[in-house]
Amino acid sequence: MELNRTNMKKIAALIAFAVLLLVGMQHLDKAAAALGFLWSIVSPLLLGGALAFVLNVPMRFLEKTLFSRPVRAGRRSLSPALARALSLLLTFILAAVILLLLVLVIVPQLAESVSGLGTRIMDAFWRFVPWAEEQFAAYPQMIQWLESLTFDWESLLASTVDFVKNGFGSVLSSTISATRSIVSALSSGFVSFVFAIYVLLQKEKLGLQCRKALYALLPQAPAGRIVEICRLSHRVFSSFITGQCVEAVILGAMFFVTMTLLRMPYALLVGCLIAVTALVPIVGAFIGCAVGTFLILVVSPMQALFFVILFLTLQQVEGNLVYPRVVGSSVGLPSIWVLAAVSLGGSLMGVMGMILFIPLTSVAYTLFREFVYRRLREKGVRVE
Repeated sequence: MELNRTNMKKIAALIAFAVLLLVGMQHLDKAAAALGFLWSIVSPLLLGGALAFVLNVPMRFLEKTLFSRPVRAGRRSLSPALARALSLLLTFILAAVILLLLVLVIVPQLAESVSGLGTRIMDAFWRFVPWAEEQFAAYPQMIQWLESLTFDWESLLASTVDFVKNGFGSVLSSTISATRSIVSALSSGFVSFVFAIYVLLQKEKLGLQCRKALYALLPQAPAGRIVEICRLSHRVFSSFITGQCVEAVILGAMFFVTMTLLRMPYALLVGCLIAVTALVPIVGAFIGCAVGTFLILVVSPMQALFFVILFLTLQQVEGNLVYPRVVGSSVGLPSIWVLAAVSLGGSLMGVMGMILFIPLTSVAYTLFREFVYRRLREKGVRVE
């Protein structure tokens, strides 16, 4: 290899990377602390970027639908900045209204169900007491065994006092720690919210700045490839969010309609719960099923059994027909890879992995498919 100026820079960069890697391996604790500190600084910005990405989908729809229509004669059009600000404001209002409606629907009925369950438990307890008395009367040896039990009350009292003394300090330190965590979370949330607003208002300018930085720091071919991958990722993630929301609404409506026709209780509440939990791909609806079964069980155990049968039936329809076609087609991913992405993401990162791995797998699938087709064309091979 010729030792020109370009190659010398590459060798120097490799040596510097090797030295940094060696120093990091020798001081793992300090490196981990530094990464943790860096993450605490960057995480609010990343959260704000993620929030902006999600809110950009309805904001872009509102901006195109409401403020991009042709202007009639004699009427003045809104400036792009004002249209963007109004679209952002309407997006926040829409999100707040949806959350408020969910809270107003779910919380009161959930509290009513829990209260009814408590009443039923107390009724069962008072029915249990006479039964227990009859059992004790029929088996006198149980009474003798209970009377033979002895307790060291002085030792128990001393242990209780000691626990209270030692536990007070723990409770105080836990309270202080929880207060710090709440304040830190609120401050991080505020920073994320403000950053998301800035990103949404200046997204074209920020995108142009990022492209300029890429082309300035990297050669033209790699920079162009990175821009193409970012555009593909943006398109796939936006389509996935839209498809996931549409699928959740469809599933919630299916449960609301069928439960109303079958005269099951809490049709609206269960439909809303399943629509919300269905935002978690494939397995999220099972969480809504568990809560719905619990709520209906308070009213009628037989109807709870019918609800489980109804859920399994609708889940088969949703899993085999609705989800692969709505979400799978929106991200350009075959149905089998949708299921594989959910399984792999759930095993690696839990619920967040289930949500992220479908669009990530779609991007990887698209890039790999382009690579395979390009290699086949280069080799002149046609596979039937």
